[in-house]
Amino acid sequence: MRRFLSVLFSILPICLLIAACGSDAKGDSQASGSAARGKELYQKTVLGPRAAPGCISCHSLEADVTLVGPSHAGIAERAGSMVPGLSAEGYLRESIIDPDAHALEGFAPGIMYQEFGEDLTEAEINDLVAFMLTLK
Repeated sequence: MRRFLSVLFSILPICLLIAACGSDAKGDSQASGSAARGKELYQKTVLGPRAAPGCISCHSLEADVTLVGPSHAGIAERAGSMVPGLSAEGYLRESIIDPDAHALEGFAPGIMYQEFGEDLTEAEINDLVAFMLTLK
């Protein structure tokens, strides 16, 4: 029994670390979100505890319509080719959490609200990504 506990406690930190990471080398989250809940979040005019502007306040869902940020029409198809080695899901997630990581040409860094990664829960981010992956 003592040996069993010794082995268990020696591998437990490694198991917890692997579980906590929950992503592969391409930046994909293994958690899945709800596209329906993501659509509801996306359409809100304010998000999070600091009443940040909601996605729909700055991004159009119509092709070639620019509000403050780029249109999200067809983003699911473009996102996977925006950054080599980064999947569509990984790109969208990173764009929410770290908006200036891959600022698009014609859009100045720092315009998008920078604190969504802190203000939104992991489930809310998963939901937004799941919805955006439906925008083909």
